[in-house]
Amino acid sequence: MRFFILILLSLAVSAIGFHKYVWFISLGYGFSVAAIGITLFVMFPGATDPLSALFRILLIAYGLRLGGYLAYREIKSASYNKLMQKEIKGNSQVSLGARIAIWVSVGILYPVMAAPVYFRLANGAAPNVWGWIGLIVQAAGILLELAADLQKQQAKKANPHRFVDSGLYSVVRCPNYLGELVNWTGVFISGFGALVGGLQWVCAIVGWLSIIYIMFGGARRLEMRQDRNYGEDPEYRHYCETVPILLPGVPLYSVKKYTWLVA
Repeated sequence: MRFFILILLSLAVSAIGFHKYVWFISLGYGFSVAAIGITLFVMFPGATDPLSALFRILLIAYGLRLGGYLAYREIKSASYNKLMQKEIKGNSQVSLGARIAIWVSVGILYPVMAAPVYFRLANGAAPNVWGWIGLIVQAAGILLELAADLQKQQAKKANPHRFVDSGLYSVVRCPNYLGELVNWTGVFISGFGALVGGLQWVCAIVGWLSIIYIMFGGARRLEMRQDRNYGEDPEYRHYCETVPILLPGVPLYSVKKYTWLVA
């Protein structure tokens, strides 16, 4: 029943996407995760051990940072909004039925992604080594994504018409998406030793695999957009041929041919 409340909460927050289609998976995503973290404090006031508190704090911090960053970009970046008008469908281009389907899907998905933290609290699981490892990995992912966004902002401010290949972007081409993967991998790891029964494990695995799929889909969209913008630049082509798209040290340089990555 309490998990169903999280789904209703996520649906309420992510409904912001009915105002602007892309907000289902941007502002609605970030602020839904933050709302879940806050609600978990209300649901489980007796879980006062540091590990339980830190997991909820990280969910809140992650969601507010992501949602705040995306909201600021929407408000302040005219060039970004102009670009996105060409790249992303508007509400008039997406049927109401499709928008409702996406809304329901993400409204369920966001609590499922946070399910390992919820089940740790609901099961009254004691702190264990997997919990602390997951927490450290989760925090590293949040810091990685924050650093990637800041580095991109600085690079674009210095040269708005050039692709970014410095700092973390010299290691992988989508370090912010890598940060997302690391963050949610930490959440998944946190469930080890705390999840009970097949249903809880299925929920945790589905959430983790879903974010992996979504991030690779996002990397594919970004790759295709950057190819259109910089494809004639020899430096950009060399960059794409030598720097992995998402996973450090893994020689996967392109995902645009994988048409099943439609996220």
